[in-house]
Amino acid sequence: MRLNLQCHPLTPASAIDHITVEWSMSESGVIWLRYHVEGKVEEVKLPYDRDQLERRDGLWQNSCFELFLKEPGKERYCEFNFSPAGHWAAYHFTGYRADMARLELPEAPEIFLDFSDTHIGLEASFRLPDSRICKELDAGLSAVVEMRTGDKSLWALTHPAAKPDFHHQDGFQLRIEAT
Repeated sequence: MRLNLQCHPLTPASAIDHITVEWSMSESGVIWLRYHVEGKVEEVKLPYDRDQLERRDGLWQNSCFELFLKEPGKERYCEFNFSPAGHWAAYHFTGYRADMARLELPEAPEIFLDFSDTHIGLEASFRLPDSRICKELDAGLSAVVEMRTGDKSLWALTHPAAKPDFHHQDGFQLRIEAT
């Protein structure tokens, strides 16, 4: 399934035409995502430090792609960040921005990047911890696009608040089911 992300009106980016995301989730908890950015991508600032592909905090401060997951009806949720440089992060929260802690994954995500003059594509695949595997999950998909000017454009399936907030519970609009 391909979904369109929407730019938050407070963070416009005239260089980006649109961002789409495709996804799948297996019954064993493997999630595959592909983010596709189209536009004048030469104006996008991409981190390229691919020397040590590792877990890193603060990825959202630069261009990165994000996934938020929670069980339907529950307050607790997870956040996953994927950098074009190949770095990643995973966190869990007990409630809205509460008790943030590292979420341990069975293995590091696989992250691939492809790009041209008109697109940036990031593909990520990872396995959820056994404690987070469910047949269906509520999800929020989002992206932070940093421009060479330093401005950031924030994209998500929906923006339920006046200010950008990917953690907002009403942003978990997508129901994903294991296939």
